[in-house]
Amino acid sequence: MTEKVSVIIPTYNYGRFIGEAIESVLAQTCPPAEIIVVDDGSTDGTAEVVAAFGDRVRYIRQENSGVSAARNRGVASSSGEFIAFLDADDIWEPTKLEKQLAKFAEDRGIGLVHCGMREFDSETGATIATHLDGLEGSVWRELILWEGPTIIGPGGTIVVSRQALDEVGGFDTRLKNGEDWEFCVRVARRFKVGFVPALLVDYRSHGTNATNNIAEMERSTLIAWNEVFTDGGTDLRPLRRRSFGRLHKVLAGSFRQNGECAGFLRNLVKSLWYRPSYLSYYCRLLLDRRTEADKH
Repeated sequence: MTEKVSVIIPTYNYGRFIGEAIESVLAQTCPPAEIIVVDDGSTDGTAEVVAAFGDRVRYIRQENSGVSAARNRGVASSSGEFIAFLDADDIWEPTKLEKQLAKFAEDRGIGLVHCGMREFDSETGATIATHLDGLEGSVWRELILWEGPTIIGPGGTIVVSRQALDEVGGFDTRLKNGEDWEFCVRVARRFKVGFVPALLVDYRSHGTNATNNIAEMERSTLIAWNEVFTDGGTDLRPLRRRSFGRLHKVLAGSFRQNGECAGFLRNLVKSLWYRPSYLSYYCRLLLDRRTEADKH
């Protein structure tokens, strides 16, 4: 079954990390049929690092177009029955593909399988957090509401069937953040989701991860959410206010943590418009802040 797996690694100026990512794929107990690195216009030594692996890795270079375009380019160049994605700054544990492919074998209705993930500090290697609370089955409603654990770290944890990709299409190239969420929603609307409750992906935290760009996160996630609710069908309409309220609450928290007052207030107001019940949450937040200030 493993000869049917294509691994896609998009990269942009991650020459310092990508060698370790590729090594982790080559170390799989069930080796894939092909490894495709799509270089999204890197200006560092990425090409040289990949070249050192010889014909074990296929290298494709394109002008800088974003991670979604890079993933789509890799998929279009692949031949596997299953597609596994790995971000160039992350690492797989050796049994990742073996365990995820076994989950596909359990149920032909599964279109996507994800797994647990460990976040670690790039400098020290210390574990920051572990995530083993993913869901499986019909999870599209939980994904859309975005109020709890659903699909963990889809940038590097997911394996998708070719059938699912053919039916839902690739990643939205307008998005630089939230593109994996929007893609997973489309898959989950049509297929079951499988989950392997094991820490099979090591997610590297190094300060330049895409999630640290809050302004881009806001722009992209709003496009993604609007896309889902525009094209998702009438059964999604009752969930819209709840979902958008949650999104703006998360964005408000991200801007607050980043010290950006305008972004915080903008999203606070929007979250309250969608979900007035959040008022008590914000009152507690402001009260805690005042109490903390009084201590000093």
